[in-house]
Amino acid sequence: METQLSAREPGLCFSQQQTTTRRSDACYIAQVDTTAAILLRKRKFSDTSLIVSWCTESFGCVQTMAKGARRPKSPFGGKLDLFFEAEISIVRSRKSDLHTLTELVLSNPFAGIRSRYLRTQTAAYFVELIEICTERDHREPELFGLLRRAFGYLDATDPTPRAVAHFETELARITGVHDQSRLRYDPAFALGNLFGRLPLSRTPLLKTLAAEAKKTPK
Repeated sequence: METQLSAREPGLCFSQQQTTTRRSDACYIAQVDTTAAILLRKRKFSDTSLIVSWCTESFGCVQTMAKGARRPKSPFGGKLDLFFEAEISIVRSRKSDLHTLTELVLSNPFAGIRSRYLRTQTAAYFVELIEICTERDHREPELFGLLRRAFGYLDATDPTPRAVAHFETELARITGVHDQSRLRYDPAFALGNLFGRLPLSRTPLLKTLAAEAKKTPK
């Protein structure tokens, strides 16, 4: 007989729990872990479920299966959107890097990011850059803090080339670029050199930001 984990109703406080699954004489303990997380990407898995990628405070960047998330009455309804910050609970898989999302409580939707296209475009670039520069399931609390600060900035302020350069500099430092001259003068080159490429969206983003900067009165 199996005891299955399911998403709880929203608004409940959650703590770490254990669920026991019995198969014949074997007893498997599934640990439920809770962490702050920012939603990076989501895609359809089936008619009822989604695969959701997160940048988490405790576990680094992870992928989760949100079972039933596409059903009309899912407790996940309205809470799985790009750039949302939430407290999530997951059961970590022992066999793969696809874990199971069991519940979430929305913390900050960063609604201001979606108020202007340029803010959304910049947030999407930050996400792409993080996905290129990080390994899945590798804990890096500074990375989550950087993304949270960046999204807080974009939530209230229009981006500038300087803001993008600052994000790239901090990400390069966090991911292991120690050459101070490169960090100071060309952090994007340092990242591209270290990880082999940069997001294709970078060039059009910088062109748009430069054009917007020229329109802004000094």
